[in-house]
Amino acid sequence: MALTSINFHELAFVFGILGNIVSFGVYLAPVPTFWRIFKKKSTEGFQSIPYAVALFSAMLLLYYAFLKEDNATMIITINSIGCAIEGFYLIMYLIYARTNARVYTFKLLGLFNVAFYCLIVLVTMGFVHGCDHHNFFSKGGNREKVVGWICAVFSVSVFAAPLSVMRTVIRTKSVEFMPFWLSFFLTLCAVMWFFYGFLIHDFYIALPNIMGFAFGIAQMILYILYKDLPKKQKQGGMDMKQLQELAADIKLGNIERIGHNGAVFEHARPEVVEVIVDTPQLLNNEDKNENPTTADKEPNGVKAEQKHEKIMVIAALPRGEISCV
Repeated sequence: MALTSINFHELAFVFGILGNIVSFGVYLAPVPTFWRIFKKKSTEGFQSIPYAVALFSAMLLLYYAFLKEDNATMIITINSIGCAIEGFYLIMYLIYARTNARVYTFKLLGLFNVAFYCLIVLVTMGFVHGCDHHNFFSKGGNREKVVGWICAVFSVSVFAAPLSVMRTVIRTKSVEFMPFWLSFFLTLCAVMWFFYGFLIHDFYIALPNIMGFAFGIAQMILYILYKDLPKKQKQGGMDMKQLQELAADIKLGNIERIGHNGAVFEHARPEVVEVIVDTPQLLNNEDKNENPTTADKEPNGVKAEQKHEKIMVIAALPRGEISCV
């Protein structure tokens, strides 16, 4: 039986509900991080940028939803919840952040989430007309289209953010930096909102989620390619060049410690990170001041000693810069 307009409306409602549920789960993903911050009373190496960007995205979509003439309920509900959750995260961050991080976060919120957002609202309200040209608060019309395009462009730029993580995964051949389940649910979220936008003929919602779906699939393909690498290959055997390349990709809060064999361990203190390797050093007996005993000699007259060699130190500086010495 052919789909009628009622069937499309029902399908759109179903995908809208599913989109709300999955998006709510994605918004709750940082809860373990902030529980750790609460217990330690410190933000350690975590940054506030992801939460400020998420809050801005929710605010922008909320403004767009209020300008829509119909089918705005699902967008309003999830983005209202998103604003509340991201606002709570940022309040917790400001409470427990160090002074320099707190000042940086206040500047970021003031310039990005307040000034830039207000500029968008004032310009679109003052210079772009809605359906009723004589009503300052008019919905629809060119006003809805302009804000819709702004939302679409911003959403595409947010969906493109994982490219840096994917590049790190390819260079290090490690999926430690890319949690599979987070990638999976972000991809699922993109699928739900694409079909919702498609079914209600809102392509400002549907089109950006095509990019989100494509990047999500690419991340999961990378995960499948690199997750089954032998443990030794995945965690060890990194030479100096690989370590330097890894250091160039490290961002404060993403990778906080590198172990002695090149493996990445999260949740370490980020102030100073050392990479140590064990290297067997062969010392000739004649280089020793004392006369070696017979028991110390190997068959070839060479004594083997295990020596720890510090080959690299990565220091996470206050603003996320990386120093290799």
